[in-house]
Amino acid sequence: MAQGPIKDNEHSVQVSEEGAGTRLDAFLAAVFPAFSRNRIKDLILSGAVTVDGATLDVPKYRVRAAESITLEAPEPVEAEPEGQNIALDILYEDEHLIVINKPAGMVVHPAPGNEDGTLVNALIHHCGESLRGIGGVKRPGIVHRLDKDTSGVMVAAKTEEAHNGLAAQFADHGRTGPLERAYRALVWGIPNPLLGTIETLIGRDPHNRFKQAVIGRDGREAITHYKVTDRYGDEGWSVAQVRCELETGRTHQIRVHMTHTGHPLLGDPLYGSGFATKVNKLPDDLKAGVTRLGRQALHAAILGFAHPVTGETLRFEADLPADLAALVDRLSDHAT
Repeated sequence: MAQGPIKDNEHSVQVSEEGAGTRLDAFLAAVFPAFSRNRIKDLILSGAVTVDGATLDVPKYRVRAAESITLEAPEPVEAEPEGQNIALDILYEDEHLIVINKPAGMVVHPAPGNEDGTLVNALIHHCGESLRGIGGVKRPGIVHRLDKDTSGVMVAAKTEEAHNGLAAQFADHGRTGPLERAYRALVWGIPNPLLGTIETLIGRDPHNRFKQAVIGRDGREAITHYKVTDRYGDEGWSVAQVRCELETGRTHQIRVHMTHTGHPLLGDPLYGSGFATKVNKLPDDLKAGVTRLGRQALHAAILGFAHPVTGETLRFEADLPADLAALVDRLSDHAT
């Protein structure tokens, strides 16, 4: 899928042979993941989508190769987020901060296409009015993020003092303190060597504004330490479970780095689309598990940091969620 030039809130893409035959709403939701599929559908119905210059308001339309599709989204409205009664899996909480186990599918803060139902909305409801304004109106309490479809441990600040202290630790990337961030991932193939460090420059993909990529001197330093912990496979396929530790915290860093090494994450619709056919080589039970996953196989398993007020070192772990745990269990039958 080759994306065309972007002007303001106009997003353009040309349909590749690979994308041909996909429903219009599903195609656009895959290309522009910042918008939910429901949001894409609403925009199509409102006349915000053109195909080869003609308005098309049929979400189920099957796109054709070489068609030029343009999505024109309205300007985002800078509204103060409201609290919503959304259940939180709380690992720790005191008067200064809260640590949660974020589920896959939850967006961290409101953004165009995801105006509510976010972690921020849940935190405002849980913590009360005192959270408003901490660290910014749109992102109260947020000092780091996980992608929408990445599960795992996150910390949020409940006071300005805690926000400043935590933000400083994340900005320092743990170089002078106890900040620790470790992830569990499932990737296609077996990385070689089994233990190593990926160090590149990462920046916005010049061909797709919703992706990051390894680029030249204009990128930002990105360092990921990885270790293969388990290997699975049989004739025609192989998968590895990898522990990744972040020394920096760039957007999509693990997803970009593993793809850069030739080992994208299982189920990653944005960076692993070129490996989609590999699913067909898996045994039926694994094929069903990967297909049902519907997201990148990535989980923030460990988060450690110094309490921003007391100075105490805190460390939290979150087990794999049910979908990833079930997939790993099936993979274990094919351990090598």
